[in-house]
Amino acid sequence: MSDLKVDCYAGYTADQRPQRFTIGAQTLEVREIEDQWYSPASKYFRVRASDGNIYVLRHDEEHDRWTLDAFRKC
Repeated sequence: MSDLKVDCYAGYTADQRPQRFTIGAQTLEVREIEDQWYSPASKYFRVRASDGNIYVLRHDEEHDRWTLDAFRKC
């Protein structure tokens, strides 16, 4: 998704965890990180956003690109 922008907390590493993200004109706060996992080149975060819905955000670390990989309306 080309219109996805993710703002992250940067602690001991850059882009450590997402804090908010923007899809189109809508900005959502991350209320809870429900899970996170890794693949060889990416980090995944399943988050509950301020709209109550669940999103899976993927960070391609090699290209420093974020994508929305899944969405569930709650």
